[in-house]
Amino acid sequence: MATKTIAPSAPPSAPPSAPRTNARDRAERRLAFRMTAPSLILMALVAAVPIGYAIWLSLNQYSVRTAGLSRFVGLDNYIAALTSQEWWAAFGQTFTFAAFSVTLELILGTAMALLLNLAFKGRAVLRTVVLLPYAIITVVSAITWQTMFQPNLGLVTNVLSTLGLPGGDVVWLGEHGYAMAVIVMADVWKTTPFAALIILAGLQVISAETYEAAELDGASKWQTFLHITLPLLRPAIVLAAIFRTMDALRVFDLPFVLTRGANGTESMSMLAYTQLRENRLVGEGSALSILTFLTVMVVSVIYIRFGGGNIRDVAKEEQ
Repeated sequence: MATKTIAPSAPPSAPPSAPRTNARDRAERRLAFRMTAPSLILMALVAAVPIGYAIWLSLNQYSVRTAGLSRFVGLDNYIAALTSQEWWAAFGQTFTFAAFSVTLELILGTAMALLLNLAFKGRAVLRTVVLLPYAIITVVSAITWQTMFQPNLGLVTNVLSTLGLPGGDVVWLGEHGYAMAVIVMADVWKTTPFAALIILAGLQVISAETYEAAELDGASKWQTFLHITLPLLRPAIVLAAIFRTMDALRVFDLPFVLTRGANGTESMSMLAYTQLRENRLVGEGSALSILTFLTVMVVSVIYIRFGGGNIRDVAKEEQ
């Protein structure tokens, strides 16, 4: 009896090789770089030229009395700034303002985003109304708040006096602590909608199935918010914190309009402006501007290093 020979089956086709995929990714990255390079170069030039000129000015001392009279002083302007009490006072006041305003904006922005995310009649109208403060020019907003806190004339002071509440007889913009409180309130009122908008975008991407699963497991509303909503909102909250902190550290218009930097409200940007424009100290003012820029840049790097890592970790967890 003849035996039947069975031919071996062909091996399954191999998956695409990793080197081919890596080569395609590199080609796509090179194409993306070539397409964005012109705009990146233009943006770099627009940013680098003013910064480079400011650095050069900060290394010199200029005379406003004699035209063309100047001398190179190296780092003397920076040493003078870093050893002055004015710089460190402005530094501390700026970070105090940023800490209070950003914290309140994140808390109120989260609450506002949760409210705007609910389904109810007239939600679109409410979203538009909530965003109105952010659309108002900051100087106009500052003048409004200045009027409200005028002694014996402002709306806030009159209401406090009528109700017999503390603060009715206080010159808010003329006393330490109170002046900073008004600036913080003005900033929170104007920019909380911006934080709420970013956090609301984060709420929109959380699937309804996640909340349904939590409800089936018997989780309460507070447990759902604490263990589901907040962790999934972390990237949006970090992003809002980055934008708002960078903006708060550069604050100029609010203290300039409300107090002119008096009563413990002078920011780093205001100090640089005072030296550069009002005192006509070009080198010293430029050095203060560069120090402000470096401060904001360092805080940005810290945020990107740690906050950016948090965003990547959450993205990996969701995948």
